[in-house]
Amino acid sequence: MDDYRKPTAQFQGPSTTVTVTGGESNESQFGAASNNGLDDAATNEAVGQGLQQIEATKVHWYSYLSTTDFWVVLLLGQLLSLCITATNTFSTFLVNYGTSIPAFQTVFTYILLSLIYLTYTVYKYGPKKYGKILLRDGWKYFIMSFLDVQGNYFTVLAYRYTNILSAQLINFWAIVCVVIVSFLLLRVRYKIFQILGILICCGGMGILLASDHIQGTNSGPGENMLKGDLFALLGATCYGLTNVFEEWYVSKRPMYEVLSFMGLFGMAINGVQAAIFDRQSFQQATWNNAVAGYLVGYTLVLALFYSVVPFILRIASAAFYNISLLTANFWGTIIGIHVFGFAIHFLYPIAFVLIIIGLTVYFLAGSILGDSKKPWLGDNQEDGVAGFGTAKLKALNAARKQGLAHTNSTV
Repeated sequence: MDDYRKPTAQFQGPSTTVTVTGGESNESQFGAASNNGLDDAATNEAVGQGLQQIEATKVHWYSYLSTTDFWVVLLLGQLLSLCITATNTFSTFLVNYGTSIPAFQTVFTYILLSLIYLTYTVYKYGPKKYGKILLRDGWKYFIMSFLDVQGNYFTVLAYRYTNILSAQLINFWAIVCVVIVSFLLLRVRYKIFQILGILICCGGMGILLASDHIQGTNSGPGENMLKGDLFALLGATCYGLTNVFEEWYVSKRPMYEVLSFMGLFGMAINGVQAAIFDRQSFQQATWNNAVAGYLVGYTLVLALFYSVVPFILRIASAAFYNISLLTANFWGTIIGIHVFGFAIHFLYPIAFVLIIIGLTVYFLAGSILGDSKKPWLGDNQEDGVAGFGTAKLKALNAARKQGLAHTNSTV
């Protein structure tokens, strides 16, 4: 993965502007940015001093739990779980109407992402600069988008051939994949509490699946169990790789740039797959106002999901993001009770609490920066973008408060 050399940018707080370097189209925590030709080395020195101050702060094993970041990332994780639940609900409504077009219905989400983020990125960079980035880095974004599209497609396809229990168990592989790839490629070293937190969350998910099996709501024979399980395994692998790649991208590049390319390439890739695999389903589908409404709801919720994911990947990590999504089954049951008339099993609340405990344990006895300090960005995060949620911006703000960075001066 190539390093990026970045010109300067200016970051503004509510009352003070922090002038920094180190980001081609760097993001400000509050949205302001401008170029001013300052020295990267001076910025890296200020970031290093800021990081030292933050990490030298006396902390207890529970200190990160008292930070705003922890509660933000916990709530963002549950928001993403609710988004997953909502998309599954809309998909269920569509299937109930006889409209099963898994590839086609996701095309609209990528189109919406393109309309929002591609438009803004071209406005921000200008067509010439965006074109250069496309030629230089487009192949990397294409790989990420391709994996994302395939993850969506094969996971949906798996449910057509195997039963729900089998597919959900195999989806645990996404967490394993994230941990392994992050360890090998991104040099992430997990602490004992992080591993324990992941295991507790997986245990909670296991209780959810067990309760479903007891009630007989997720078992039964599949059309082709082996074929479905292989599709589920392939989909989980693609998801895991996508999450790691996206964490790497958004730590180095502005989020709007990453999402613009994901929308652009996702729209093309998903559109081709829909034209090939969904033609017959499209012709046989039911089309009415209700179906149109469900498609709109699905598109808006999934676009929100894609827009929020980069924040949790910056503040936390791909591993935390994946274990946060394990509560989606619980929220899905709550929706099912009120919408589809499901009955809740007594193990569900226990499982939900266990997953939340696991998410909390994940951040015990860790740095006050949590997972926002990324090892692949360098000791002073010099290879990263100073955007919202990054350790680099937190360090710059700390340096500003100590008078190490001044308004409109070299940092």
